[in-house]
Amino acid sequence: MRVSVLLSVLLGAALALPAALPAQDLRQSVETYVGATQKEILSKLMAALRFPAVAADEVNIRRKARYLRDELAQRGLISEILETNGNPLVYGNLSVPGASRTLLLYCHYDGQPVDPAKWRQADPFQPVMMDGQLSHDSQLIDFESAEFFDDDWRIYARSASDDTAPIIGLLTALDALKAAGIPLSSNIKVILDGEEEDGSPSLVAAIERYRDRLDADLLLIFDGPLHQSDRPTVVFGARGIMAVDLTVFGPWAPLHSGHYGNWAPNPAMQLAQLLASMKDAEGRVLLEGFYDGIEFTPDDQRVLDAVPDNLEKLKTVLGFSKPDRVGNSLQEAIQYPSLNIRGLESGWVGAEARTIVPGRAIAAIDIRLVKETKPDDIYAKLITHIERQGFHIVAEDPDDVVRAEHGRIVKVIRRGSMNAYRTDLNNPLARRVVAAINAVWDGPIVQKRTSGGTVPIAPFIEALDIPALGIPTVNFDNNQHGPDENVRLGHFFDSIVTFAAIFTM
Repeated sequence: MRVSVLLSVLLGAALALPAALPAQDLRQSVETYVGATQKEILSKLMAALRFPAVAADEVNIRRKARYLRDELAQRGLISEILETNGNPLVYGNLSVPGASRTLLLYCHYDGQPVDPAKWRQADPFQPVMMDGQLSHDSQLIDFESAEFFDDDWRIYARSASDDTAPIIGLLTALDALKAAGIPLSSNIKVILDGEEEDGSPSLVAAIERYRDRLDADLLLIFDGPLHQSDRPTVVFGARGIMAVDLTVFGPWAPLHSGHYGNWAPNPAMQLAQLLASMKDAEGRVLLEGFYDGIEFTPDDQRVLDAVPDNLEKLKTVLGFSKPDRVGNSLQEAIQYPSLNIRGLESGWVGAEARTIVPGRAIAAIDIRLVKETKPDDIYAKLITHIERQGFHIVAEDPDDVVRAEHGRIVKVIRRGSMNAYRTDLNNPLARRVVAAINAVWDGPIVQKRTSGGTVPIAPFIEALDIPALGIPTVNFDNNQHGPDENVRLGHFFDSIVTFAAIFTM
């Protein structure tokens, strides 16, 4: 018995992972590697940016997918291209002896479409390096002749920050750890999405097909910008969304406002009244039960209060003085569902304005959801509110019969929805990630309970049924989705340290 126990102890010791390297030693090792190989690292990033990989371009999407599959394989991951109903996923798996947990890393390798005429450079898929933000006196850097790369320099190209830099950053973190002989503490799985900018329509179905490959203990989403303070950031959730179009009907065709004003109902006015009934003067939504079930624990409140938003500066930059009063701060505000008018249309304006009673008026609205609110329930509350304002609701344009029977008619079209997600702030693995990033950067990080935007990966998180964290790393002023998208070199280099800290926590 003593012999078998001793053998078990020795075997366990042999298989156990070595003690983690102190955080500052890890940081120094990774930064030393990055400093010695800057040009090689940046060359890899710029090579990956030269693929015009937008979701609609199947040829170049597949070219980039094969390129990234090979890059994963070069680092010892078992890698493959996973076919889906749309663009392929790129998958990699690295098993670490002795590791008891698995991290699933998500990035996307597609980029937004481009309008080259609105970019400063001739081709948005041919990266250029500049000595800072674009301005009248910014200078082009000759990459080939450069021997030093300043942290404030930037690479401009489509998908530079969203999301190619994080992909190359995680690959480089693996390189740096291998070069320094520092072992990983977790098994690593990588999934790269080729349709994120198109809403990831094939992702959920792919889970059922490839579920055995995707089992993990924690999903980490390497996407998005840091908080405006530039401090390391961890995001525990994201709001969902529901889009709805409202069309209010008046006369069959526009009427002369002199001949028929004061008599023919004006659909623009009716729509304005309907929309105004949905919020009070402080911006709070008046749909009954809209905010039901939303409460903050003391831990929640501490996290919200700790986010270093400079609200006075933000109001000045954005150009308004009085914010809506949903919550006591910006961070509190985005913990609640919101109702937003994103577009209005009726008649003509400006030089084309005409003296008419318009025939119809249209509003496009979006409703941001939080974990406590579900799309079907909120939609039902919206319908109830509209009916209480005296409107007859239709699903298609009204005919003569409907027009004869009802004085106020609105067509309601639900365009689609996506649930919110949020990981518990006290989830043990999430706390380990926070602690690892906090230690390697030697200071408090920004923790966001919920981000304001919506990510297409939310259904993926639901289907996997595992906790998920967002780990944004790029500069917040990166112009993602717009012209002149860029990544600041210092942020890119720092991301490598952050990823290494997570892989060895």
